Amino acid sequence: MRIHIATDHAGLDFSTHLITHLGAAGHEVIDHGPTSYDALDDYPAFCINAALAVAHDQAHGIEALGVVFGGSGNGEQIAANKVTGIRAALVWNLSTAQLAREHNDANVISIGARQHTIEDATSFIDAFIAEPFPGDERHVRRIAQLAEYETTGDIAGKNVDQY
Repeated sequence: MRIHIATDHAGLDFSTHLITHLGAAGHEVIDHGPTSYDALDDYPAFCINAALAVAHDQAHGIEALGVVFGGSGNGEQIAANKVTGIRAALVWNLSTAQLAREHNDANVISIGARQHTIEDATSFIDAFIAEPFPGDERHVRRIAQLAEYETTGDIAGKNVDQY
């Protein structure tokens, strides 16, 4: 599987570990930056680029997921979710990593690099990658509603308020 990763300065050490770990597990890892430490760097472009690459790969039939991380993971998740077709989930334990795939078919996860040990964060990522999306009808329906809103600004028959 192709795994796109991105971070900010807070996760730079973790990205080095992750590239090695995921590569050893047989994944193709593409690092969207940063490549060097800069305490004043800005995460949005790094995370958006990783999310764009996931969306592009998936649209072209390439099995791909993304992992973005920073101090808390919140901003990185928000940035990734700005990309059409991306469902980025903030993950903080094994259960949320698995449920992100099982219930939401998340294609990107975000982790707070300052919130977890490297070992814990790595286990969350491994669980996320390993968990399949079973395609249960209720989850497929809900994901389709999110995609519909993303493209049209409405969900037919669901009374979405228009402001």
